[in-house]
Amino acid sequence: MERRVHMWTFGEVGQPLVVFPSNAGVAHEWEKGGMIDALAPLLRAGRMKIYCPETNVSKSFSGKGGVRWRMAHHKAYENFVLETLLPFIRRDVGDRHARPVVTGCSVGALYSSIFALKHPEHFRGALCLSGKYRASSFFDGHVNEDVYFNDPLAFLPDLRGAQLEHVRRNTHLTLVVGQGHAEGSCITETRELGALLHKKRIPNHVAFWGEDSAHTYPWWQKQARHYLQQMF
Repeated sequence: MERRVHMWTFGEVGQPLVVFPSNAGVAHEWEKGGMIDALAPLLRAGRMKIYCPETNVSKSFSGKGGVRWRMAHHKAYENFVLETLLPFIRRDVGDRHARPVVTGCSVGALYSSIFALKHPEHFRGALCLSGKYRASSFFDGHVNEDVYFNDPLAFLPDLRGAQLEHVRRNTHLTLVVGQGHAEGSCITETRELGALLHKKRIPNHVAFWGEDSAHTYPWWQKQARHYLQQMF
């Protein structure tokens, strides 16, 4: 990344949870949105330790400029997660084989699905809340190989053989979306990704919450608490 990366952490001990922020990309997003308070019982019980790094989404998926330039920034972030963040987390929890769960809301759900599907040997599962999974939609139809391999709705249909079996054996995705205000395309894309996971026999759980469940933090608090207490 060639710079310092901000990260907020919560909890003293427990299995690691990595949180990818949404479109703003800031590390304090989950704390500001009340998500950490919602998960306080799991933190107090020592069941999880939460790591909230920032992303460079403003230079990649939601940025301006050419596709190659933007995807180069995403590739740098992917390398940061694998080569810097993950080793740090493993040292911090005292387990060099630790495999975090990844999670996020909206664009953060896209990041979570990408890391779980591309690197299942490192991430044992993903909780994706109100996700936007069609990465190509951020590039106005201008797609190259880098966009393709970071678009779950594009690369997953072509996944087969040993690579597919590797994903099947090593990770699990939970996709959750409400059917209320501002969920919009998240409903359609959750349904599409869920169908692909089912077709490819990748372990998954897909849940559509009611029409009162909106694209907002109060609902994400309820969803995160409900599913993460089952995963930790």
